[in-house]
Amino acid sequence: MRVVIVEDQALLREGLARLFADGGHEVVATLGDAAAVAEIVEQERPDLVVLDIRMPPTYTDEGARGARDIKSRHPGIGVLLLSQHIETTHAVDLVGLPGFGYLLKDRVLEVEEFLDTAARVAGGGSALDPTVVSALIAPVTGPLGRLSEREKRVLELMAEGLTNIGIAQRLVLSERTIEAHVRHLLLKLEIPESEEGHRRVLAVLTHLRAVHE
Repeated sequence: MRVVIVEDQALLREGLARLFADGGHEVVATLGDAAAVAEIVEQERPDLVVLDIRMPPTYTDEGARGARDIKSRHPGIGVLLLSQHIETTHAVDLVGLPGFGYLLKDRVLEVEEFLDTAARVAGGGSALDPTVVSALIAPVTGPLGRLSEREKRVLELMAEGLTNIGIAQRLVLSERTIEAHVRHLLLKLEIPESEEGHRRVLAVLTHLRAVHE
């Protein structure tokens, strides 16, 4: 996996680079701000770009804007946003895209899981930080209010990018039980069957959009 890292904190930037290198991946560029990321991506065509959401000069949404630009120009390149704190406003419109992830920086400390998540995003999968998902789901009413606590937990794990098998292993349940939970929550969220290929993403988008209406 070829990786570009965009992070203004030098220690974290170098730490991420070492982490990926030790994991057998090639870090093709490290940047301290998002100004040149479009040019680097165009030149290097990496498999994954890791960006901090807040970077110079304004420390607001430079990384998120860079992510949107990358996904617009190169939809096949994975983008993994990192954030120090829970921020959902800048990520909502990116969640439905293949090859997108959003994690809190603390997840970097869970090295194997972080690298697995990064590889999944680079391969076109999705991943949302469970802390972010939990914060989003907790206060939501409307369609999400119809879900049982178990179904909400399954939805959280779907948002992390886990497959039914992965969810079953995490919750120590059978795959058939998880399939039933997924089927029920999709029905409760009124996700049309015609969208079969994207129903899991649409389910996640349902609760993300609900808290921003």
